Formats: sequence, structure tokens, C-alpha cells
Amino acid sequence: MQGIQQFLPIIIMFAIFYFLLIRPQQKRNKTRNMMLASLKKGDKVVTIGGMHGTIQEINDQSVTLRIAHNVNVTFDRGAVNAVSSASTATESAPAQATEAAKEESK
Repeated sequence: MQGIQQFLPIIIMFAIFYFLLIRPQQKRNKTRNMMLASLKKGDKVVTIGGMHGTIQEINDQSVTLRIAHNVNVTFDRGAVNAVSSASTATESAPAQATEAAKEESK
């Protein structure tokens, strides 16, 4: 009984650290890994260093981003911090339709 009472504060401190530090970090790592796994060509991304670009090529280790006209830069896949938007044909079709409607109304 006396031995358990001595280790009880340490056990409580470990439980607090687990729920306040370890578990949230594991959740962040899981969502980041899912984001990195779901990257695809045409996604607009932001790197850890703040470089904005569109994915031109992607493989298991690296990502090639187009950051300006005829300027492609290769980054490590882990250097991608966030996906700002996904550039797909379904997104560009409504934009083209609205531009066509504006031109017709003139």
C-alpha cells in the first residue's frame, strides 16, 4: 500500500502528459500524414518555407512545384506544409461558364 502511494503522483503526471501533450501530437501527425498521402498533380500547396506553387510532378520522395512560368523547383515531400486548393477540371469548368455568361451579357 505504501509503495503504490509513492508512485501515484508519477502515474497521475504521466496520464496528464499523455492527454495534454502526447495524444494531440499523435492526432496532428496522423492528419499531416493523410494530407501528404493525398497530394496529387495540380494541387496548389504551400511549403514549410512559405513557397506557394502548383504540383507538376510527384513521387514517393519529392514534389516538383511550378512557382512561376517556366520555373519548377523540386522539394522533399515532407516540405509541403498545407494544401491551399485543389486545381481540378470540375473547379475550372464553373469558372469558365461564369466568364462565358458575363461575356454574353455584354
